[in-house]
Amino acid sequence: MDDLDFTRKFNVVDKKIGTREILSSVYDSLKLKGYNPINQIVGYILSEDPTYITNYNNARALITRIDRDELLQELVISYLEKDG
Repeated sequence: MDDLDFTRKFNVVDKKIGTREILSSVYDSLKLKGYNPINQIVGYILSEDPTYITNYNNARALITRIDRDELLQELVISYLEKDG
């Protein structure tokens, strides 16, 4: 069977783990380069301007793989679940 002949299913949990891993990697890269990671990531999320994120460790390319709307939804859900 050809690799293109099958349907691949992705679990929502797998997607969240992937997002968490990407964000953690981007955070670490920003911190290593001396930036304030929270400010830089928030700047990127608000503006969608990838120059907020360093190229170090391929962080800029990684963060652009995350859908911003889905990321914001996950952040709000996570915040509310921890608060409640």
